[in-house]
Amino acid sequence: MKPRTILSMEQALSLPYATLRFAQLGWRVIRIESTPSGEGLPGDPNRYIGGKVVDDDRRSYFIAPNVGKEAIAINLKDPQGQELLKRLITELDVDVFCCNTVPKRYMQLGIDYESLSAVKPDLIWAGISAMGPEYPDAPGYDPVIQAMAGYMELTGPADGPPTLSGVPLIDLKAGDEVYAGVMMALLERAETGKGSRIDVSMLQAAASWLITTLPLLDFDCDPSEITRCGNEHRKFIPTNVYPTADGFIYLAIGSDVQWRRLTEIPFFAPVANAVRVTNEGRHQEREEIHRDMAAVTRRLATADIAAEFRKATIPHAPIHDIPAVREMPAVSSRLTTTRTPQGKTVRMQPMAVDVPGAGGELSFPAKYGAHTMAILQEAGFSPAECTHMKEKGIIAA
Repeated sequence: MKPRTILSMEQALSLPYATLRFAQLGWRVIRIESTPSGEGLPGDPNRYIGGKVVDDDRRSYFIAPNVGKEAIAINLKDPQGQELLKRLITELDVDVFCCNTVPKRYMQLGIDYESLSAVKPDLIWAGISAMGPEYPDAPGYDPVIQAMAGYMELTGPADGPPTLSGVPLIDLKAGDEVYAGVMMALLERAETGKGSRIDVSMLQAAASWLITTLPLLDFDCDPSEITRCGNEHRKFIPTNVYPTADGFIYLAIGSDVQWRRLTEIPFFAPVANAVRVTNEGRHQEREEIHRDMAAVTRRLATADIAAEFRKATIPHAPIHDIPAVREMPAVSSRLTTTRTPQGKTVRMQPMAVDVPGAGGELSFPAKYGAHTMAILQEAGFSPAECTHMKEKGIIAA
C-alpha cells in the first residue's frame, strides 16, 4: 500500500496511538493542536506529563505515541482557521482526517464529516469518542470507560476492590479500531472512489471484548463467573499465579491431558486425586487445588519449576517486570527507536505486527507548532500570509 497522508486533530493517547501505527508504516502524519487560549499550557496536555526529556513540551509520557509526526497549531474556533483546514485537506491531498474530541464540538470547530467531505469527497473521516455521536457530551477517559464497561469489576482479587488494568486497554483498543477501520475504508475507496465516516465508541469497542462474560448472562450463569477472580481462570483449573522460593510463576492448565502431565511430575504428584482427573471435578476442589499447588511451588525455585514444565509441555511463564520484558530476544530484536536532538537513542515498544519495509527508527516528536509555517507554505500560503495569520492568532508556530 502506498504511503498516505493523515491529518489528525489529536491529544492524549487513543488517537495518537492510532496514528502512530500509520507513522510506523512510513505514512505522513500531521497532528493538529489548538492555538494558545491564555488558559493553561498550549497544545496537547500530554506534552507536559512525565519527566523532562529535552524541553518542557516534550516530556517522557508524550514521546512514544508521537514519534514520526509533524506538528501544526490552528485556531479552529475561528472561521478563518476552519477555512485554512479545508485548504490543507485539498492542497496536501489528505487521505484521512482524524479527531478525538467530544462530538458536540465537531460542527463548532468545522471538523464534522459533512463539512470536510464537501471539499474532498473521497476523504476518510475517523473520530474516537466515549460513546459515539449519540452521546455528544460524554468525555472519553480510559479509566472512566474501564469502570463503565465492567473491566474494573472483572479485574482484581475476588475479595478486593474493583481494579484498573495496568495498561490503558481501552485507549489502545479504540486506537486499533481506527487503524483497522481506516484500512478497510481505504480498500473500499480503491473499489468505489468514495470516502467514508468511521465513528469509534470507546464503550462499544470495550464491550466487544466482553466475549467470555457478557453472553453468560443468558445462560443463567453463577454470579462468580462474571466478577473478579484475581489471577485465576474462571473455567480452567488450575490456572493461576503461584509463589515460588524466589518469586512467582504463572501456570495454565487448559485440558485434562495437561493436568495428567502436571501430576506425573514427581513434585506435583501429591496434588492429584481421583476427583481432580477432570476439569469438572477440579471445579469442586478449586480452593484446595490452589492451596496444594502453592504448597509445592513455594518450596522450589522458579527456574526449576519452569524446567519441569517445559519438559512436560505445560503452559507457564515467569512474571516479568518491564525491564525483563525489554530484554527478551523476541521483543528486543523488534523494538522501535527514536533519537533525541542530542543524539540519545530511545528504545520504544515494537510494532504490533511486523510489516515488510517498515522502518524501525522514527523521528523525534516535534515541538508544539514546529511545522506550521512550512506546511502552510507547502499548501500555497505565502510567508507574508503565514505571518499575518500568526499575528491574528489563526495559527501558532
